[in-house]
Amino acid sequence: MNAAVKFEDLQVGFDIPARPGMDEADIQTPCLVLDLDALERNIKKMGDYARAHGMRHRVHGKMHKSVDVAKLQERLGGAVGVCCQKVSEAEVFVRGGIKDVLVSNQVRDPQKIDRLAQLPKLGSSVIVCVDDPANVDELSQAAQKHGTELQVLVEIDCGAGRCGVTTSEAVVEIAKAVEQAPNLRFSGIQAYQGAMQHLDSYEARKQKLDIAIAQVKDAVAALKAEGLEAELVSGGGTGSYYFESDSGVYNELQCGSYAFMDADYGRILDQDGKRIDQGEWENAFFILTQVMSHAKPDKAICDAGLKAQSVDSGLPVIYGRDDVEYIKCSDEHGVIADPDGVLKVGDKLRLVPGHCDPTANVHDWYVGVRNGKAETLWPVSARGKAY
Repeated sequence: MNAAVKFEDLQVGFDIPARPGMDEADIQTPCLVLDLDALERNIKKMGDYARAHGMRHRVHGKMHKSVDVAKLQERLGGAVGVCCQKVSEAEVFVRGGIKDVLVSNQVRDPQKIDRLAQLPKLGSSVIVCVDDPANVDELSQAAQKHGTELQVLVEIDCGAGRCGVTTSEAVVEIAKAVEQAPNLRFSGIQAYQGAMQHLDSYEARKQKLDIAIAQVKDAVAALKAEGLEAELVSGGGTGSYYFESDSGVYNELQCGSYAFMDADYGRILDQDGKRIDQGEWENAFFILTQVMSHAKPDKAICDAGLKAQSVDSGLPVIYGRDDVEYIKCSDEHGVIADPDGVLKVGDKLRLVPGHCDPTANVHDWYVGVRNGKAETLWPVSARGKAY
């Protein structure tokens, strides 16, 4: 885009799907739509919960990749900062004004470590996860080079089977190394059990978390025995935050998808056996799509295919409809079963994506809607930041 072109001069369809004030019916498709009322209610609800349970809430920025959404979560939900998974994401959030950023992942590439160590110069607190003593020296050297301080969480593999150490002895070893390393500060433990977040059964999720909580408690006790204090014990997700809150050992949550609520998370069950998208959280995140063909009487074809979404967690669900069903997709097309022929060319539908995180990552903009009008346009600030 020509740098001299002003945002207010852009026409819809020239890089943007909508302009504030236009009718929702006129928004260009396929695009991401946020129901602002539902989003704000979700954010406030989680904020109220965290405060009532004495928990900090560090929202997961990898879910929405949006500085604007993160700031809304700080303002309405009392979020203390964000998690990200990549240094490039962290750079976006720090430069966007987020003052407390955790890279809830390992950073090992020398160039990435160097970039990470420079971020505190921009006025933000920066935390990173470590699961290898060798990484401690790498981070320390970079922080000394740039005259900054990096905080460190020792990551525990408490069931996800990815990064993280598996013994309390290893936690203590790394924490001691951090304490002795110049320009680093040991701040606690990262313990996110991601493998159980999408288990349907509340009891099945609880069983997995009981094991994780016991592991974390043992690590905290081992640290205390060595005179080390875990200031932060961070973890928890949309499918488990109540377990971590009641654990007596976690003090920070890392929930992400609660704010948007996708189809895969929505199907899991709460303590009473009810879907969490039918009371606990509201759908606030949609792909707006339009019917582009109905040449076959029992099938409508829409313009939201694979390039508009991720289907790793299943196909999208058509919001508020049980008479039509999204059944298949290719690159540019979605096939909707329409046995009674109720749809027509030009009809617009809201799709609830199967997985919000990677779906957000293939779009440039969020269109925030309220009362049938486009109210705001937010960039997907960290789109494509995967390095």
